[in-house]
Amino acid sequence: MLKNDLRRKKIVSLTDVFAKDKSLSNLRLTISESEVISEFENIFPNFKNSVKAVNVKSGTLYLSVENSVLKSELHLQRKLMIEKINKHFDKKVLVNIKFKSI
Repeated sequence: MLKNDLRRKKIVSLTDVFAKDKSLSNLRLTISESEVISEFENIFPNFKNSVKAVNVKSGTLYLSVENSVLKSELHLQRKLMIEKINKHFDKKVLVNIKFKSI
């Protein structure tokens, strides 16, 4: 009888459960946000020495910037940066970027 019960149940992969289970949406969001921090230098290698990704919270990336001039320039380019990051992850991870001078 146990064999018949097991045959009737559909086997679902862990990947499918993680990707589709609504109760795991906050975990998926947290992982996506932490990936933005870890991938930032790969997405923007030219900023390696002057900009540091500090945190992501509620779709906002917080960057620490070397100086106020660069901060102003990046502020003007933030929409393009958001698009590039979201494109890198093939999903909408960010909606805003905030800058802080070091």
